[in-house]
Amino acid sequence: METAVAGGSEGPHVLRSLTWTVLGALAEGVAERSGPLPVGGPEAVTAAVDALIGPVLPEDGIGAEAALGGLVRAVAASAADPSDPACVAHLHCPPLAVAVAADLAASALNPSMDSWDQAPAAGVVEQRTTEALAALVHPGAPNPDALITSGGTESNLVALLLCRERARALGTRPVRILLGANAHHSVHRAAWMLGLPTPVTVECRAGRMVPAALDRALAELGPGPALVVATAGTTDEGLIDPLPEIAEIAARHGAELHVDAAYGGPLLFSDRLAPRLAGLEHAVSVTLDLHKLGWQPVAAGVLAVADATTLDALSLRADYLNANDDTEAGLPDLLGRSIRTTRRPDALKIAATMQALGRRGLGALVDHCVRTAEEFADAIDAHPALRRRPGDVGISTVLFRPTVADHLPGDAGDALVAAVRRDLLAAGRAVLGRARAEDADGTPRLWLKATLLHPRTQAVDLDGLLKLVTDTAAATTVPAPADRSTGGSR
Repeated sequence: METAVAGGSEGPHVLRSLTWTVLGALAEGVAERSGPLPVGGPEAVTAAVDALIGPVLPEDGIGAEAALGGLVRAVAASAADPSDPACVAHLHCPPLAVAVAADLAASALNPSMDSWDQAPAAGVVEQRTTEALAALVHPGAPNPDALITSGGTESNLVALLLCRERARALGTRPVRILLGANAHHSVHRAAWMLGLPTPVTVECRAGRMVPAALDRALAELGPGPALVVATAGTTDEGLIDPLPEIAEIAARHGAELHVDAAYGGPLLFSDRLAPRLAGLEHAVSVTLDLHKLGWQPVAAGVLAVADATTLDALSLRADYLNANDDTEAGLPDLLGRSIRTTRRPDALKIAATMQALGRRGLGALVDHCVRTAEEFADAIDAHPALRRRPGDVGISTVLFRPTVADHLPGDAGDALVAAVRRDLLAAGRAVLGRARAEDADGTPRLWLKATLLHPRTQAVDLDGLLKLVTDTAAATTVPAPADRSTGGSR
């Protein structure tokens, strides 16, 4: 069994046995954890995992079932479980079972998406999947297309790369990137990796890009290629930039628009919520992450483009993968579909999910998460010991803090918020995020962050989370700042 392969005629039979081992170990690990996070913090987790798995490379193997049983049980027992209602720190979704099952098949078949002869059927599935997603993002475009990526970071990198190549083709100065202070860090990193000038940061107000500030920034840049990067679903707050105004200003200055909708893109599945992304249709490229509000196992990124010909810049010839005569003979060229060579068939799980639920089914799940966040926000607003960051709920993200923190001097209030989060992590009771954002008076403050992505969690399921926060805040003592009035060493 240890040397059996997953494919072929015998593979499914071997996998069936090993899958039962994995499922049993998962169940044991979850039962041992009995919460959203293991108790005790990093040192306790390291000790617990080491005690269960033993040497990773022993002199003699212990066998497939023993290895799987110990490793899976160890990881499950000490996991952060996004399917737990109290695990709400990040854009880290609980994957749907149908997507996970499809991912098992993808791993067993192991097609590599860099040449047709490695992925004949998977290539077709990816093509149909990208066609559907491109049509969803750019419904009015005559020739849209989409790429499957490893996530928002890669999608944003490729978007900037394509823009750079378009600018080079015009023979003008290097393209300038303009982005909001709320933009994801991956855009800055992409500009650095591509040798582009340091991006121009545009002022944000209440977490969103200010159109007038963008207008001024573009005017100061003057003529030449420019790419405005707007955000539809910020990481910290889930806020959407004013896309129609940004698109109009960009067009007036002759700039292109890319929208990082890694978080907010799946709103397009919902008839009720899709209008929040009005203006998206003017973007030359759009980033989506279906391992966020799309319930896919990592990774499931997408880059949609309004014009498929813009992807020609990715074309590359490697004779052993896409020789000219093979392509001329009709073998599809997959190498230009990514900046990676070997890559998994991540479209399979996306396709299985979209077929299983349909657009309306996926839209209903998106509606549920947004509605749950709104109800959670209402519960915080009605709670005497908690308060929410002023403003609308950002997609499915809610920022809040204990009111006791507001009565502490100086930075002690923020220190209390940070301590509450860490205490809950150490106790294994809740996984909350943290975000620094302006309060109603314009002062930046630290907030607890709940990002609600569970497709079945109800607002009432989160009442216990609010009690955990208030009880922990009441029991937490923040050390007073040291008295520096008499000097001392530095």
